[in-house]
Amino acid sequence: MGYKSGNIDLHIHSSASDGSLSPEQILGHAIECGLAAIAITDHDAVEGAAAVLRRGIPENLDFITGVEISAGFPSEFDIPGSMHILGYGFSIDDPNLNLLLTQQQQARSSRNPKIIEKLNGLGIRVTLEQIEAETGKQEIARPHIAAHLVRKGFAANIEEAFDRYLARGRPAYVDKFRIPAEKAVSAIGSSGGISVLAHPGLLPDSLQTRPEKFISIMVGMGLGGIEAYYPGHSPEQTAEFEKIAEKHGLLITGGTDFHGDINPQISIGKGLGNMAVPYEVFRRLTKALAYKKT
Repeated sequence: MGYKSGNIDLHIHSSASDGSLSPEQILGHAIECGLAAIAITDHDAVEGAAAVLRRGIPENLDFITGVEISAGFPSEFDIPGSMHILGYGFSIDDPNLNLLLTQQQQARSSRNPKIIEKLNGLGIRVTLEQIEAETGKQEIARPHIAAHLVRKGFAANIEEAFDRYLARGRPAYVDKFRIPAEKAVSAIGSSGGISVLAHPGLLPDSLQTRPEKFISIMVGMGLGGIEAYYPGHSPEQTAEFEKIAEKHGLLITGGTDFHGDINPQISIGKGLGNMAVPYEVFRRLTKALAYKKT
């Protein structure tokens, strides 16, 4: 891989999870927007990245395998809910990683009927069959349910659907199994990849006052990087995460968390309009992966 310039986006969701664009459409969109490199990081799924590898990567676009795993917080922190761990450069066919992701997908599938049951109990008459027909998918996630609620007129937008019904503490919320953080980091590493803490600025408030302690524990598990560049981060947060990364010898990555029509205010490669992650970030990541393989 020779020297290149341009911007990149290493946090993109396709229709293989809860994005609205197919992997092939994402490739075309990325080229139209002049991006130099991308990663498709679907939630608990590698089918989107695998589809790109099968199709073939255009000569003018660099690509790396990716995934975003919903994991439980380390046992040192008594925090409910999920944190997100990105994985890059792993073997797409690794059996251990794929087994973990299958378990996570099954947990989500068993959760969905309970969410629908709670919505029905609130007088909201929706079915999984309607949502599957609407999306053309059998793997349904909460954003799909939220989008259906919007289309049925039960919420003005997806954010309101979560705030009123689907978020933690709301009347249709259902908890789910989560891969332990250490297990997720280990699986990414053993499959040849590098694990990265996704959007640390979105961690719970209890961790925002002590992010370095949390990140140092993750480093002890094998964490390899921090997603410092993210649309939801302030300049001050980005600078802080860059400083923490340098202190702990971590890679810095960045991406928009693009979902297409599911979150239309976020543009691929640009986030809210002013984001620009340089190609050097991708070069350092791939260099670290090459070093790891040797």
